Amino acid sequence: MTDIETTPIRPTTTAPNPPRQADKTPPKWSARLWSILLVACFALFLDGLDVSMVGVALPSIGADLGLSTTALQWIISGYVLGFGGLLLLGGRAGDLLGRRQVFLVALAVFAAASLMGAIVDSGTLLIVSRVIKGVAAAFTAPTAMSIITTTFKQGKDRNRALAIFSVFGASGYSCGLIFSGFLTELGWRWTFIAPVPLALGALLVGYFVIPRSKPTATGGVDLLGALTLSSGMLLAVYSLVALPEVGADNLLPLITLIAAAALLAAFFVVENRVRYPLVRLGILRNGPVARANLCIIGLFGTFLSFQFLMSIYLQSVLGWSPLQMALALAPAGILVVIISPITGRLITRYGSPRLIMVALASLSAGYVLFLFNGSSPEPNYLTDVLPSILLLGGGFAFGFSSIMAQGTDGIEDSEQGLASGLVQTSGQIGGAVVLAGVTILVTSGSHATTGIDVGWSQFQPGLILITAVALAALAVATAPLWQRNGKAGQHRLRS
Repeated sequence: MTDIETTPIRPTTTAPNPPRQADKTPPKWSARLWSILLVACFALFLDGLDVSMVGVALPSIGADLGLSTTALQWIISGYVLGFGGLLLLGGRAGDLLGRRQVFLVALAVFAAASLMGAIVDSGTLLIVSRVIKGVAAAFTAPTAMSIITTTFKQGKDRNRALAIFSVFGASGYSCGLIFSGFLTELGWRWTFIAPVPLALGALLVGYFVIPRSKPTATGGVDLLGALTLSSGMLLAVYSLVALPEVGADNLLPLITLIAAAALLAAFFVVENRVRYPLVRLGILRNGPVARANLCIIGLFGTFLSFQFLMSIYLQSVLGWSPLQMALALAPAGILVVIISPITGRLITRYGSPRLIMVALASLSAGYVLFLFNGSSPEPNYLTDVLPSILLLGGGFAFGFSSIMAQGTDGIEDSEQGLASGLVQTSGQIGGAVVLAGVTILVTSGSHATTGIDVGWSQFQPGLILITAVALAALAVATAPLWQRNGKAGQHRLRS
């Protein structure tokens, strides 16, 4: 309206051209804006770097510290449970306490926990450092994103910034796969040392460039909800992975499982009664949102568990070096980096439900293919391994952004943060649960003694579970399609 009123004498000759040209011109940002964006991006980069880099180093860690497969599982689960259990609280804390303050403190804790993991000589202390690191990431990730959304104005500026933000996350995972092989060859502790200077550098730059912020939300922090959710999930995963080691006669896993159920039940009671809940449970009555939260479990849970399984199987059973293992998985990360920037346009054109179905179908096909090819005593990488890796990388690249889009589609602006945080939380916690189930199946087959074939028989049940979870997520994603076809068939019969 303003442009039309101030330029009434040239409405048909020049007015239409500047807007079209402006649409094609990328926004010009100052050095300060770029610095703020890069600091926030590095926080997400570190999260992706950590998960993939430590995953490749697991066999070396286990050999050096004398850790069992169950203990190694906790090095991954401790991080994702700390992350997922407090992710929603982290986003809320930034709104209530100030994003700059929360981000910088959490980033400092992240660096300290990483350094702690590099110097400890105890498996227990290493796992503790991983939990602390996950908790720190639960505060850096959502505050980094909120710093971006409040710094860059809505529209092209914000969309461009968020696209760069997503690419950094994917790049962190890919770089972790590649660098971990080289670093683990030097010593697994280097995989913990490497993120420290990056985190400290981001902390130093962030201190000077991120503007001071005041709390932007009112109300309270649902500490009781966060405590019951995170502690309940920790106990649930512990109960599952402890059972094969202590035996059915030991009542401790049963007791902790009952305690976990009680804590999770208390979480739902708290969320229904507290004035400022961590999660408004009514949001899950939205069908697409509920399906997105289930699909992210199938996507992230199986992908994380597959990396854990392959890291141990390829290195400990087949004798691959950490560098060979890292390079073997690297094409998946590279595909994520290449595909992620264009996924937004594909979602706009085809819709997130279709892309989610394609992604989960690709993921499931990759697992099924490896079930048939992976049993070879000396698998050929190009024919037996690489096809599955490419299917998995493509599936994850298309699926993650599509699920995030569906999980927030149609949600009021006031609950966008809740919806996106809920999907991420489901992915992290679901990942820990699926990984726990895979660990149970692998450790229950550890009675096997020698031979490559025996080693495959020990790992195969875990891969079957991974495949089943992916197929279940695919069924959830395609459920609306079958429902529509069923209703259409009934309508034709009636007519």
